[in-house]
Amino acid sequence: MVRIRRAGHVVAAVAAAALLGGAVVGCGAGGDAKSADADATAVVRTSPIADRLAKLPAKVDGAKVVVGQPDAPHTAQVLVDPRCGYCAKFEGAGGEALLELAGEGKVKVEYLLASFLDQGGASGSVKAVNALRASVDAGKFAEYNAAVFASQPKGRFTDEYLLRIADRVPGLRGEAFDKAVAQETHKEWVAEAEKGFEATGAQGTPLVLVDGNPVGAKDGSMFDAGAFTATLKAAGVGAAG
Repeated sequence: MVRIRRAGHVVAAVAAAALLGGAVVGCGAGGDAKSADADATAVVRTSPIADRLAKLPAKVDGAKVVVGQPDAPHTAQVLVDPRCGYCAKFEGAGGEALLELAGEGKVKVEYLLASFLDQGGASGSVKAVNALRASVDAGKFAEYNAAVFASQPKGRFTDEYLLRIADRVPGLRGEAFDKAVAQETHKEWVAEAEKGFEATGAQGTPLVLVDGNPVGAKDGSMFDAGAFTATLKAAGVGAAG
């Protein structure tokens, strides 16, 4: 295993990820998850395409959350951890490009939501994934997922902060969602999702596979919306004909 320390973070370049064509730059299991809570001054953001994300259907399928039309001609698997900074960078660029194509019916997106950066609650990844799972029941997953990554705090995710983010997603807050966040109703599913992530053999995030093939990591295109759109087109997603 090769580890590169950059800007206070451990960047893992591992053999398994290399075999998958995974990210050379990303968040690995040795990352330094923050222990401080997100404070009241943390900025809550939403996606610039939130109105379109709000229209995307999502459902739970085993350990995955599937976004888009089930009969879409391509499948993209997205592996992310809510506390991974590189995942936030991806979600705000390539992730939105991918979901734009999902909205056009050209691809369905299977999210494997990891929480390996939590390290015993140090980062709040488990809390965040639990809240994301609850957002599926409310029919607000794609929009809330984008907001969670866009609002990634310097400290850890807390219940209060996750609810603050939810306030920015119309129709999400309510008795069922708030209870699920406060009581971590979906904690068992969060563990199942983490096991699903581990079963892929990936050692870090973010990672995207289109029809089983890794894309956008080696060339870094996943961190630029335009470049990743071209990468997806080269993989057959959104290509003419």
